[in-house]
Amino acid sequence: MLAEGTNHHKAPMLNWRFPTKLMSASVLIVEDEELMRRILRQLLEGEGYRVFSADSAEAAVEIFASNEIALTLTDIKMGGRDGLALLDQIKSLDAKAVVIIMTAYSSVDTAVAALRKGAYDYITKPFVNEDLLQTVRNAVEHRRLFNENRLLRRELKRQYDFAEIVGQSEELRHVLDLVRKVAATSANVLISGETGTGKELVARAVHYNSERSDDPFLAVNCGALPEGVLESELFGHVRGAFTGAVTDKPGLFRSAAGGTIFLDEVGEMPPSLQVKLLRALQEHEVMPVGSSTSVRFDARIVAASNRRLEQLVSDGEFRQDLFYRLNVVEIDVPPLRARREDIPLLVRHFLSRIARAQNAEPKRVSPDAMKVLELYRWPGNIRELEHTLERAFILSDGDVIDAGAFPDRIIDRDQTPSNGNRETLDEIEQKYILATLAETRDDKPAAARLLGIDLSTLYRKLKRYEADQLLRSELEHEEIGALDAD
Repeated sequence: MLAEGTNHHKAPMLNWRFPTKLMSASVLIVEDEELMRRILRQLLEGEGYRVFSADSAEAAVEIFASNEIALTLTDIKMGGRDGLALLDQIKSLDAKAVVIIMTAYSSVDTAVAALRKGAYDYITKPFVNEDLLQTVRNAVEHRRLFNENRLLRRELKRQYDFAEIVGQSEELRHVLDLVRKVAATSANVLISGETGTGKELVARAVHYNSERSDDPFLAVNCGALPEGVLESELFGHVRGAFTGAVTDKPGLFRSAAGGTIFLDEVGEMPPSLQVKLLRALQEHEVMPVGSSTSVRFDARIVAASNRRLEQLVSDGEFRQDLFYRLNVVEIDVPPLRARREDIPLLVRHFLSRIARAQNAEPKRVSPDAMKVLELYRWPGNIRELEHTLERAFILSDGDVIDAGAFPDRIIDRDQTPSNGNRETLDEIEQKYILATLAETRDDKPAAARLLGIDLSTLYRKLKRYEADQLLRSELEHEEIGALDAD
């Protein structure tokens, strides 16, 4: 069986009329009539495409499997397996392959069947050359955009893998364990946590480490849009549904198409939309605004809230049945003050990223400045830390960032360790910890929770304080002994 490639022909000369991007696009022609193969090859090579050709479906599959083919152009009627069988085989090799069917005018019904099986388009014989070329251009551009999007999704997957969630605290390890477990499923996920803790980063990690990672991740802030706009964004609308609706809009649920929808601040969703969201989750279909027909969708739902939904349910502000639908698996992202041991790692991570973004030399934080960062309670969490470091990076002239580059809210300058008359940061920290222990009547687990540190960290600090106190007592004893000797 005949299988022809460009190695059998002299390579076409580059023509200034044709975009360079087309020179790398390979088109596979599948046609059992030699004259038609020749005509199509000449036509497409004249447009700058790299052309492969085959006289049968069997030969075409071999070429397709061993080359990067942007487009397959196949006749629907051939000896042996026909174009529909070839379409099935090519789609089994690459589900996103772009295939154009060629058919006689009398076989249009068969071509429509091919479209239902996943063909990109069809053309009828005899065809007008320019019509064929335009269809090919559109198909090749479609494939190019798909490849670009696939590369982007791979980069996003790398960007949002577990390595991008920085830290080694026990609290963070617990979060990552949950992400790994839930990513392998299709269960709905509810992410709880204060503003700035990285809830969307966790949601993206769930998506990009799941089987849905090649499909879209679409996010919407439920508290940032008016009710009517939010409904249209989620469920879509039909043309004429309201003033300004000049075309149909699919909405996020249908646009996700096998991917993930991230409903940020879902607790802010109006009650009427909560009812519609519940129905969508129950039936796996949505009703576009202005339509009387429901449409199926396939998407995973990941929701997030900085307010406790259980409390909103108790207060009558959130539907209990919707809460249970969303909360199949809950991931509680801890505040930064509860994982202080991660702060040095986060600081290095952010400073490295800031330096790259500003095309500047790296900078580091001085030990005293690091202590300031570790003591601060970070009400704005990781987001506040990142912005604080970006400001300090810009304001610091040298390669070392001192505490003076931080805003007043981060540090009381009267407590900056600059001379012997002021308390050191270690002394301030020790007083704070001991005062907290006194407040909790030496309940160390309760004190650790109030301080936002691990219980093991608290014990280590207390052991150090005891050692320091013992050393001071020994020194004082030696000094008294020396005085007595005098």
